[in-house]
Amino acid sequence: VQLVESGGGLVQPGGSLRLSCVASRYAFTFSTYRMSWYRQAPGKERELVATITSDGGSANYADSVKARFTISRDNTKNTVFLQMNSLKPEDTAVYYCHAQRVSGYWGQGTRVTVSS
Repeated sequence: VQLVESGGGLVQPGGSLRLSCVASRYAFTFSTYRMSWYRQAPGKERELVATITSDGGSANYADSVKARFTISRDNTKNTVFLQMNSLKPEDTAVYYCHAQRVSGYWGQGTRVTVSS
């Protein structure tokens, strides 16, 4: 399974970014995978940011991003999104997409820098 993230970049505090992750593999049934976004800041461990169920019916968030970030998915396009609003410098990290069913798969990450 190949997971390709995009949408990262440099943004000022208070700004917004939308990350995308496209999954591809022959016969990969994206709609059966729980999808998550993780992030890893410099010198810190990777942490879970948000998770969405396979049908998109339920999502959970880390306390640090609740009410600011929204995870969503489009199963017709094998894509999961992370809308990030009211960004803070502490949101600076490499953001990774993760697909989980029996096995788990990681993307290569996209860097988000929040700085003035």
